[in-house]
Amino acid sequence: MEWYEKNIENLLSELNTNEQTGISKEEAENRLKKYGPNELKEEAKKSLLSKIIAQFNDFLVIILIIASVISFIVGEKTDSVVILAIVAINAFLSLYQEGRAEKSLEALKKMAAPNAKVIRSGSATVVPANTLVPGDIVLLESGDIIPADLRLTETSNLKVEEASLTGESVPVEKDANEIFDHEVSLGDRKNMAYMSTIVTYGRAKGAVIGTGHDTEIGKIATMIQTFEDETTPLQKKLNELGKYLGIACIIVCALVFGIGIFQGRDILDMFMVAISLAVAAIPEGLPAIVTIVLALGMNKMVRRNAIVKKLLAVETLGCTTVICSDKTGTLTQNEMTVVKVYTNGKILDVTGTGYGPEGEFKVGDSPLPLEKSINLNTLLSIGLLCNDAILDETDEGYRILGDPTEGALVTLAGKGKMFKEEMNGKFPRVEEIPFDSGRKMMTTIHENFFPNKLVSFTKGAPDIVINRSSSIYIDGKIVPLTSKLKEEILNINSKFSKKALRVLAFAFRKYDHMPNDLTSESIENDMVLVGLVGMIDPPREEAKDAIKRCEEAGIKAVMITGDYKETAFAIAKELGMAEDEDEAIMGKELDGVSDDDLKDLVKQKRVYARVSPEHKVRIVNALKANGEITAMTGDGVNDALALKRADIGVSMGITGTDVAKNTAEVILTDDNFASIVSAVEEGRIIYSNIKKFVFFLLSCNIGEILIVTLSILLGLEVPLIPIQLLWLNLVTDSFPALALGMEKGEPEIMKIPPRNPDEPILDKGMVRGIIIQSIAIALGALLAYRWGLKTYGVENLIIPRTITFSTLITAELLRAYSSRSEKHTIFELGVFTNKTLTYATLLSFVLLLIVIYLPFFQPIFDTYPLSLMDWQVVLLHAFLPLVVGETYKLFSRKKAL
Repeated sequence: MEWYEKNIENLLSELNTNEQTGISKEEAENRLKKYGPNELKEEAKKSLLSKIIAQFNDFLVIILIIASVISFIVGEKTDSVVILAIVAINAFLSLYQEGRAEKSLEALKKMAAPNAKVIRSGSATVVPANTLVPGDIVLLESGDIIPADLRLTETSNLKVEEASLTGESVPVEKDANEIFDHEVSLGDRKNMAYMSTIVTYGRAKGAVIGTGHDTEIGKIATMIQTFEDETTPLQKKLNELGKYLGIACIIVCALVFGIGIFQGRDILDMFMVAISLAVAAIPEGLPAIVTIVLALGMNKMVRRNAIVKKLLAVETLGCTTVICSDKTGTLTQNEMTVVKVYTNGKILDVTGTGYGPEGEFKVGDSPLPLEKSINLNTLLSIGLLCNDAILDETDEGYRILGDPTEGALVTLAGKGKMFKEEMNGKFPRVEEIPFDSGRKMMTTIHENFFPNKLVSFTKGAPDIVINRSSSIYIDGKIVPLTSKLKEEILNINSKFSKKALRVLAFAFRKYDHMPNDLTSESIENDMVLVGLVGMIDPPREEAKDAIKRCEEAGIKAVMITGDYKETAFAIAKELGMAEDEDEAIMGKELDGVSDDDLKDLVKQKRVYARVSPEHKVRIVNALKANGEITAMTGDGVNDALALKRADIGVSMGITGTDVAKNTAEVILTDDNFASIVSAVEEGRIIYSNIKKFVFFLLSCNIGEILIVTLSILLGLEVPLIPIQLLWLNLVTDSFPALALGMEKGEPEIMKIPPRNPDEPILDKGMVRGIIIQSIAIALGALLAYRWGLKTYGVENLIIPRTITFSTLITAELLRAYSSRSEKHTIFELGVFTNKTLTYATLLSFVLLLIVIYLPFFQPIFDTYPLSLMDWQVVLLHAFLPLVVGETYKLFSRKKAL
C-alpha cells in the first residue's frame, strides 16, 4: 500500500511518530544513522587520466601510433614526431571542447531546502534539511521549499507549485484528509508533498516518508546515474569509417609490401613504403578537423541562442526526426493569462499576453470602451480586490508575486487601467474569508465601492458561485437570475472549459453595515453574479512558426506534459501539433501498454498528458526503438530523465532548473522553442559540410594510395616519400578541408526530410565521386611523374618527386573548390564566394613553395626548386581532377533529369 492510500492514524503508527510531539532528538540521531543524510550522493567522476585514455581509444589513432613507433625504430624520427604531434593535438582539442563534469546531482542538491522547521521532542525547532529522517513532523508555510517527501497530516488552504516535478503550471491544492483507494499519478496525490517543490499559499504539517534517494527527486537522480552516454550518429559513422579505412589500409600495405618483396626490392625500403602508404591511407587531420568544425559550429549556435555543451551534439541535432517538448514554459509562456470574459450577456476576447498591463477587450473585432461597461469595471474590480497577488514592475519587465491564477486577474485589471495600490486605497479591505479547497471560494469585504454601503466580493468555482447567486448584474442593474439565465451561463462555463480554460466566477453582495456572522454560509449566499473569466497558459507565438518549420523539415513535434489532457490538446491544436483528440493520450493509459505495443502507439500520438518521469523515458525509448533520432526539450526536474535518455537533450536557459541544464547537451539561452529549429538547421549544415570535407580528404588520400601502389606495380621508384605524404595530409589537405567546413548551407536544407540515421557517411554518389576523383588525381600526378622521369632521369629522382609532390598538392587544392557541392558547379556557386577556402588554399600553396624553395626545408622534405617549365607541367596535370569533377557533376545532373 502506498503512503497516499493510508489514513493519518495508520501513517503515524507505521512511522512510529506522534503528530504533536514528533520523534525525540535521540531517535532522530538513530534514524539518521540507519537511513543516511537527506541528500543526494554524487556519482564518482571520471579521472582526467581516464578521459585522456578515452581520446586514444580509436582504431585510426591506434594505427597511427603503431606507425609512429615503427618509424622511430627504423630511424625516421621526424615522421614519428609529426605523427604523434597530430594525435596529441587532436586529443587535446577533443578533451578541451568536451571536458565537462556531470553536474546534475549537484544541481539537485541545490534545489533542496537548506533548513527545515520540525517538531522534535515536543518542541518546534529549525534543523538542517539534510538531517531530516522518516517520521519527522515538518511544518510548512507559504514560500517554503519542501525539504523531503511528506504525507500531509494537516493542511490549511495549502497550495504547492509542482511544475518542476510534474509539469503542471498551476499550483496544486492539497488536502491532508483525502485518502485514495487506488493508484493515482504523482500530480494527483493531494495528500502528499514532494521534495524541492514550493509552498505558494497556506500552511501545513506533514510526516517525512522519504529522504535522500528515497524521495521522488532522488529516484530521478538515481535513474540519471544509470543512463550511460550513448554514441551519437556521427560518432558511429566516423568510427565505422575509421575501421573500414584501417582494415583497407592494412590489406593494401601488406599487399604492396608482398609485391615489392616478390619483385626483389629491399625489405627495409619496402617496409618504409608500406609505412608511407599507411600515412597516405589514413586522413590524420580528419578527427582534428571534425573537432574544429564542430567547435566553430558551437560558436555559431551561441549566436543563434543555443549553447551546445557537447561537440558531437551539434551534428546530432541535424538528423533529429522527433522533438519531444514539455509544454509549460517551453511551448507556452508559463504565465496564466485571461483570454475570455463573460459579462453583461457578452463574451469578450482579451488581447495582450504576459504580465504587463497592455491589452484591450473586444466583442468580435470591435474594442469595448471601459467607460461604457459598468459590468466589466465591476468584474475587474472584484478580480483585483478579492486578490492577494501583486504585480511588480522591475527593470526586466513585470512579474507576479503570489498565486499565478490571482496574478492573471491582477494583470487583467491592469489591462483595464486598474491598479492594486490605487484601488486598495479607494476601496479598503475590512474583512475576509480566505479561500479553502472545500468551499472553492474566497471573499473579501470592502468599503466605498457603493455609496454608503459595504460590499462583499467573491470569486471561485463557477458551478458553486452560480448556484449560490440569486441575482445577476446586467447593465449596472441587479435583476433576478432566472433558470434560463442560469442555464445560459452554465453553458458558457462549459464552452470555456472545453477550450481547456481555467474558469472563475465573480459575484458581490451589498450590506448596510458589517454583518455579525462572518461565515461562508451567511456571506457567500444570495449573491449577485457579475460574470466569468477563462484563463490559460497561452502558447508562444514563435513556437507556432517553429513547429511549422519542423513539419516542413520532416521533423515530428510531440508534446509530453504533466498537465491535463484537455489543456494539453487545446495548446497542441492551437500550435498545429495535433488536429484530432485521438492524437492525445493520458499517462495512466500507458501503464497497461507493453513496450512492444508502445512502439506502435507512439507512431500515432502527438500529445501525452499527465505523464510521470518514467512515462517520458518510456516514450523516448519507444521512439528510439522505432529508429527515430529523438530530441527532448524541457526545463524541469521532471524532464531530466528523458533529457538524459534522448539522443539529444535541450533545456531552457532562463526558466530551466539547474538539473535540466546540467543534464541536457543543448541549452536555449532565450527559452525560445524557435531557437531549437535554428539549432537543427545549423546541425544539418555542419553534417553536410563534414560530408564535403570527408569526400575531399578521401578522394585525395585514395589518390595518394593509387599513386604509390601503381608505381610499385609498374616497377617504378616510389614517387613520394613518407614525410612528403605527412606534410601533404597535415597541412595542404587540412586547411582546405577546414574551409569546406565553413560553407554556408544550401537554401533547401530545411525543406528536405532528415537523413536516415542508418545511412552511411559515404553514400553511393559519394563513393562514385571518390573513385572518379581518386583516379583523376592519381593519373594527373603519375603523368607528371612520368614526364619528370623522362626529362631528368632516375639518377635525378629528387626532381621528378618534387614535380609529383607539387602536382599532387596543387591538384588537391583545386579539387577543394570542386568539393564545395555535389550538385552545383564552382561557377554556379561563385569561385571565390567561400573566402575562407580562398585564404586556406593560398596559405597551403605558400607552404608548398616554402618547402620547395627555402634551403632549410629542402633536405628535410627531399625537394628541389622547380623551374618555370616544370611549373607549366605541374599546372597542366593539376587541373585534370578539377575538370573531371565538374564534368561529372553536369553529367550526373543531366542523367537525374
